[in-house]
Amino acid sequence: VGLGLPRRLATELTLQTVYGAATMLRETGEHPVVLRENVTSPAGTTAAALRVLEDHKVRAAFLSALEAARNRSIELAGG
Repeated sequence: VGLGLPRRLATELTLQTVYGAATMLRETGEHPVVLRENVTSPAGTTAAALRVLEDHKVRAAFLSALEAARNRSIELAGG
């Protein structure tokens, strides 16, 4: 939406991308890294996006978020 796509189209593209990736993972049984490597052309759009995500340390942010959720879950469970 922020890049000019209509909200409905942006939502549908997102849903189809996530659904397609999940389906491929389930059907092939391959590790997610293998799927990413198989669909990423070295000079393509996915590679460009992945470089930006790595530059902004998105992986580290996701891991920190997961750790925070786990820790809070333990607190809520009284542990």
